[in-house]
Amino acid sequence: MNESRSDRPVKRLVEDRLGARARVYGEERAVLVAVLAPGVSDADEETALGELTALAETAGIEVLATVVQRRPRPHPATFIGRGKVEEVRCGADQVEADVIIVDDELRPAQARNLEEALGRKVIDRNQLIMDIFAQRAQSKEARLQVELAQLRYLLPRLRGWGMALTRTGGGIGTRGPGETQLELDRYKVRRRIHSLEKRLKSAEGERSIRRKKRQRSDVPQVALVGYTNSGKSTLLNALCRADATVEDKLFATLDTLVRRGSIGEGRFATFADTVGFIDRLPHQLIPAFAATLEAAAGADLVLHVIDASRADWEAEYRVVLSTLEHEVFDAGGERPPMLSVLNKIDACSELPIDMIDGVPVSALEARGIDALRQRIAAFLFSDERSYDVSIPFSAVGAFYAQVVRERAIAVEHAEDGLHVRLALSESEARALRRIGATLSPV
Repeated sequence: MNESRSDRPVKRLVEDRLGARARVYGEERAVLVAVLAPGVSDADEETALGELTALAETAGIEVLATVVQRRPRPHPATFIGRGKVEEVRCGADQVEADVIIVDDELRPAQARNLEEALGRKVIDRNQLIMDIFAQRAQSKEARLQVELAQLRYLLPRLRGWGMALTRTGGGIGTRGPGETQLELDRYKVRRRIHSLEKRLKSAEGERSIRRKKRQRSDVPQVALVGYTNSGKSTLLNALCRADATVEDKLFATLDTLVRRGSIGEGRFATFADTVGFIDRLPHQLIPAFAATLEAAAGADLVLHVIDASRADWEAEYRVVLSTLEHEVFDAGGERPPMLSVLNKIDACSELPIDMIDGVPVSALEARGIDALRQRIAAFLFSDERSYDVSIPFSAVGAFYAQVVRERAIAVEHAEDGLHVRLALSESEARALRRIGATLSPV
């Protein structure tokens, strides 16, 4: 006789105690559950469920159905009301779902009560986003930060099932008789958290050294920020002829990528492609954004890339500004200038140019890129002055190729070197003085 569908998920619940139940594995089938206030419009409901669906699909989960309950606030015990719990349970049985994904952060008691009532694994929005980060993070530091975030989130949610609540762990190699398996599991998680914190402290020191090296550079630094899947990587490729990975998925880029690109007239800048932001980003993941946050906070210019083709672009715009305000920039500290880039104009019926001052581009079709370079140059080199410059022949080679040929107003060859008149920014003037050039303001 075949095993019933309602029995199968219970076995999955018991199979782990150290947090495997708090993850998804890319082959599961899900029912999505959301609680929305009575006044939320149908369009906002569609947007919220659309983003949760996109997150689930990014994690490799097949979405079978969605359930929405309208109520002023989530139920304190089960997030959704008792009648809705039964509806979700019956629906999940009918479509043979493996996991329930909730579009909000669940308190530990709510998650436990829902799992017991539904007989299935329950994942909240925070756990789903953290799991996507765990799947896609590439650098060693990012992987460690994500694992630490997952464990810190998991610790208060660890709970035993069946005999795991009462089974003792006495005997050789255990912490002592009388302790439950659940207590041992918590001890293992705390020990792993401590180990990760030590390793990340060392990685933070290495990142600090790299940051100081970048700050000593005279090449301007530009950071690309924006909502996830707004086209930042495609724009980086267009500006720098780079080879950044481009996918039509949320969080396609999780590690900061830096490339050098021309901004015209013999001038260059470094462009940093950063992790995309998202509404209700789990606070536990903020440290995993460390490289992204530093790139934005320390930049000479921030490009805010906006997907102008999306109907809810204004909400995404506000999410990015709020994240920068609360997580990136120091309160009362100096902030880099910001330039908005209205991307994906190839997919727009009309542009929100009247509502926001930005440069319209299609990074995919490389339209508007030259105009964007001109705006970037105007921001980065607004402090330029004209100089008469004497450059020794020993330093003429590289500098002549990059700057003089395109920007010199007058050129004279003399016995001691090259004499030119140039419009230079302060950083360019410092760079020339370091190689032995003599500068006289005009």
